[in-house]
Amino acid sequence: MGAGKSAVGRELSRRTGIARYDTDEMIRHHFGLSIPEIFAQLGEIVFRNAETELLRKLGSAAIIVTGGGIVLREENVRLLRAYGRIIWLDADEEILWQRASRRRTRPLLQAANPHEMFSALLRERLPLYKAAADDRIDTSARSVAEIAEEIVSRV
Repeated sequence: MGAGKSAVGRELSRRTGIARYDTDEMIRHHFGLSIPEIFAQLGEIVFRNAETELLRKLGSAAIIVTGGGIVLREENVRLLRAYGRIIWLDADEEILWQRASRRRTRPLLQAANPHEMFSALLRERLPLYKAAADDRIDTSARSVAEIAEEIVSRV
């Protein structure tokens, strides 16, 4: 959360002309609900199952933008690897928190102490991000354009 995945994905698609699939956008469209509504009405497991099912159906070369929890299932990482390189957009924890907390609708942050929940999620996911990623890009002090340019130069 807060690394800039969606914005960078849009910029990469604009620069390269390569199709972009944003799994969160596609899941919202599929259910006709916002992500918070999906979590509240259907539950996180339904959301995670939809992520995996969606990844199974993607088949062409594309920019695939995922939510931060995509790495929670090994199958998702295997599917993503089959499509190409996995680029992990990262930033300092406090910067990620500042960015993520701007939107009060993030379902996993609906807790008594959202900052504590955010830190716990990040601690849980960091080893998974490290294991999954082919490349890591620090987005802490960089613009979307700079990040997209670095990805283009690496890939």
